[in-house]
Amino acid sequence: MSSNSIRILAGNSHPALAKLIAKRLGTELANVTVTKYSNQETAVTIGESVRDEDVFIVQSGCGEINDHLMELLIMINACKTASARRITAVLPCFPYARQDKKDKSRAPISAKLVANMLTVAGADHVITMDLHASQIQGFFDCPVDNLYGEPSVLRYIRENVPEWKNAIIVSPDAGGAKRATSIADHLDLDFALIHKERKKANEVSRMVLVGDVKDKVAILVDDMADTCGTLGLAAKTLMDNGASAVYAIVIHGVLSGKALDVINNSMLTRVVVTNTIPHAEKKKHCPKLDTIDVSAVLAEAIRRTHNGESVSYLFGLASI
Repeated sequence: MSSNSIRILAGNSHPALAKLIAKRLGTELANVTVTKYSNQETAVTIGESVRDEDVFIVQSGCGEINDHLMELLIMINACKTASARRITAVLPCFPYARQDKKDKSRAPISAKLVANMLTVAGADHVITMDLHASQIQGFFDCPVDNLYGEPSVLRYIRENVPEWKNAIIVSPDAGGAKRATSIADHLDLDFALIHKERKKANEVSRMVLVGDVKDKVAILVDDMADTCGTLGLAAKTLMDNGASAVYAIVIHGVLSGKALDVINNSMLTRVVVTNTIPHAEKKKHCPKLDTIDVSAVLAEAIRRTHNGESVSYLFGLASI
């Protein structure tokens, strides 16, 4: 007989985070085997009953993104055909989030396509964190909870940045100004902005600083760091303008390509990322990397969703 309990399933993208979430909820990960046939087809076997249960599938958009997305879709569909009561896709880092608008002729809006795929596969609800553009929530026909890493970032700054009261919050581009000003307001600090000009994607040509950072600790805040070219150039710009030290705090540390070399050779004192994307191996090669654990926020969102409690409490400054 069903107890309508929480069932947490994990794909291959970030099993460590899924284990942390399950541990915080006082439960075990459900028995799921995700394998590939010799022709590279994905095969999913769910090793226990999920009939009439509340299923949460944890799969982050990182690594081999296309394979992991396909894994998630197949797992959702497997649970749907196994008569799960409700299926929630937990995507700590939403895949294809940067392709959220038609910014040039014939460009696809791939984030909308991913939303359609998740809905058609059978997802009843989506939990994610710090979407690249919050409008992506509107791409779905099912409820979406976009959690924020801001409370965790505020706590990290207060506890781990020496002289944070003499700091200035810096946004590396105009798009992140709202995020940076919000953090600056909560910490009662000043705010600066870097205007960047791009020649092509992932390649910044010139940076202009708006604001005074002289003799202050500069804290760069962004939602995503991919090749880290922006952060490296921003750190140099800030130091050239008299900053005493530069920290970078990023929610999603993709850290692809030569990112680790860029960080190691840059003027950054420390680069702080959350564990929405696994980077344990990368930390071995980059001593400047530090981690904020967001498993507590995701676990609390899952618990509140299951119990029918308000999740908006987590949108505020509730640091767990």
